[in-house]
Amino acid sequence: MRLLIFDLDGTLIDSSEDIVISTNAMLRHMGRAEIDSKTVNSYVGDGVGMLVQRALGVDPFTSEFERAHDYFGKFYRRHSLEHTRLYPGIQDALRELQSYGYKMAVLTNKPARISNDILGALQVTNYFFRVIGGDTLSVKKPDPLGIELLLQESALTPDRALMIGDSDVDVQTARNAGIKACGVLWGLKPESLEVVKPDFTAADAGELLAQISRSATDAAAVR
Repeated sequence: MRLLIFDLDGTLIDSSEDIVISTNAMLRHMGRAEIDSKTVNSYVGDGVGMLVQRALGVDPFTSEFERAHDYFGKFYRRHSLEHTRLYPGIQDALRELQSYGYKMAVLTNKPARISNDILGALQVTNYFFRVIGGDTLSVKKPDPLGIELLLQESALTPDRALMIGDSDVDVQTARNAGIKACGVLWGLKPESLEVVKPDFTAADAGELLAQISRSATDAAAVR
């Protein structure tokens, strides 16, 4: 295993509070009632458009949706780093994985520009050779195109890659691309990992390192 592909929200970064604040700011702007953080978190993972659509309860491509989407995007860009932090142990884990020679990338449904801005502000950009956002390609997760592109750019076969994420969307993306998946239990939607089960799970960054090492050892033994 040589390529590690990380989800962003709920996996590398705890962005829940800033997303909740931005969602409720959008709802207030649209004259709607605020919603609780658990509900907002359940809407995360399929891109900004789906978050706005679910929170607002309207069809996309309507004028109401467009106004809400535009407001959310502008508000979130201004406030995306007020409370967002790396999860405990993540920076040390990335440093260690890099020292082992793993190639690492981010595959998220969050727009690429703000993803890069957040990673840069949290000083972890240098760990990733590529960041693919929800607007980088013509499709988003769970479509496998992002993983397929990362495999192509790394000159690796699917058996050498692992997707790491906190939701069923990440696991399904891995399945669609024919690679293994690790589900992290500290994220925004760990309960969704019961819907599409990953190959293994990790409760914290230390266990993630151990699981990656064990999986790599098992794969080497098979070869």
